[in-house]
Amino acid sequence: MTELAAVKAALKTQAVETPSWAYGNSGTRFKVFAQAGVPRSPFEKLDDAAKVHEFTGVAPTVALHIPWDTVDDYAALAEYAEKRGVKVGAINSNTFQDDAYKLGSVCHPDAAVRRKAVDHLLECVDIMDATGSRDLKLWFADGTNYPGQDDIRGRQDRLAEALAEVYERLGDDQRMLLEYKFFEPAFYSTDVPDWGTAYAHCLKLGEKAQVVVDTGHHAPGTNIEFIVATLLREGKLGGFDFNSRFYADDDLMVGAADPFQLFRIMYEVVRGGGFSSDVAFMLDQCHNIEAKIPAIIRSVMNVQEATAKALLVDRDALVAAQASGDVLEANAVLMDAYNTDVRPLLREVREEMGLDPEPLKAYKASGWAEKVVAERIGGEQAGWGA
Repeated sequence: MTELAAVKAALKTQAVETPSWAYGNSGTRFKVFAQAGVPRSPFEKLDDAAKVHEFTGVAPTVALHIPWDTVDDYAALAEYAEKRGVKVGAINSNTFQDDAYKLGSVCHPDAAVRRKAVDHLLECVDIMDATGSRDLKLWFADGTNYPGQDDIRGRQDRLAEALAEVYERLGDDQRMLLEYKFFEPAFYSTDVPDWGTAYAHCLKLGEKAQVVVDTGHHAPGTNIEFIVATLLREGKLGGFDFNSRFYADDDLMVGAADPFQLFRIMYEVVRGGGFSSDVAFMLDQCHNIEAKIPAIIRSVMNVQEATAKALLVDRDALVAAQASGDVLEANAVLMDAYNTDVRPLLREVREEMGLDPEPLKAYKASGWAEKVVAERIGGEQAGWGA
């Protein structure tokens, strides 16, 4: 197989998981902007997700968020997804939108609140069982706003206890993916503020616990690709929440703010063997002013482009330059790959997959946007309030 053929083959196996919540209404802390044609149920979210997969060919799974995607019969929801050509992906818990969690959830000083939070996480594992989902994705808004508000070490003990109970409930083929965020909504101390904290807890839990890297959850200037390389080296990178940020956790379309950073991250993924392993490539974005489905298609395409460039890095030339200490040549090798226009290559890949080479144009021509605007009249649109 030629080098180019190998790149094409790798791109055809790529899978980017889309988030159910990105198809619903979302916004800022101040306002949620409603859009015509937005899904009113988890089933309609799956309809939209199936369209993204239809036109990109690489978005076969859909992450659910509980309780935003609560239904009476999760097995039926999973069956509905499969009939439309997609499957249920990660199950995301929600321990941040209940009045009881004002002072935290699994780290709360009140044992009754901690019990409520853990019971919700266990319910999410039940949903995994019913849908065939592999991944339980955990993000905690837990933390404190003021020095002395609570015992920092004690909160870590409570976190460890809760994670251990949920970990024991996981099946043999299921994983716990622990996400971190350095601030917000807690502003003094956050209970899982960085990859080191998440890694420490996952390391203690065992092989089924891994770390999720949300590309928007870092302080400015953080070298995210270093984190990715280290977690891959340790076998603890479970997945990504891809999005983009200018200031903090902006949740913009991945690659919108810094496509070069996305390329650098994907190079470390390729170099570390993560592209062909169990690393989950998920989107976690908030499309509050742009049309939902086109934004998600564009995001999938951005991940594809960064991946294609990473696969095109001349590894032999790079290793030789690094070994000889040729700083400029080593950098030039990376930049040559980054500056390559991979859009013609990806059009070829799509055509070979039996897809339209231009996913966005194909979606717009499909009439789906007009169809859902006309049909989704009445009822309550999916989304979250602000």
